[in-house]
Amino acid sequence: MEPETFPEELADALVGVQRLIRRRLRRDMPDPRLRGAEVELLRLVVDRPGIGISDAAKELYLAGNSVSTLVNQLSRQGYLVRETDPADRRAARLLPTPAAEARLSEWRRRRADLVRRQLARLDAADQEALHAAIPALRELAVNLHEEAEES
Repeated sequence: MEPETFPEELADALVGVQRLIRRRLRRDMPDPRLRGAEVELLRLVVDRPGIGISDAAKELYLAGNSVSTLVNQLSRQGYLVRETDPADRRAARLLPTPAAEARLSEWRRRRADLVRRQLARLDAADQEALHAAIPALRELAVNLHEEAEES
């Protein structure tokens, strides 16, 4: 490992794996095809039902109007419900529909199956190395998230 190229190599590897997983899953998922930002918003709403648009925008590092556009698209497709927030009648709360929960559940199942199959193709040493890297990758994600919130 060359210290000067390690950050770029790690970032490229992570992006490459994520892109290939997304492409493989998108190809086999039923229509309508969802873009990355739509899936991210759906995942967030399923994980945090009742989240507001501005909080979702902050969490996803998107502009509020971009999230509003995504909400409108996902609502038309039957994946999100927008309710008036009882605490602030001007604000909206986002709730997933059963169709959204089923789609995400299916996506997660297919993702786990895909990664499981590919891990099985690796030798034991590589599998162990990837398993050992999980805590460090989670910490890296926490650090990236905290740095983004600070700026």
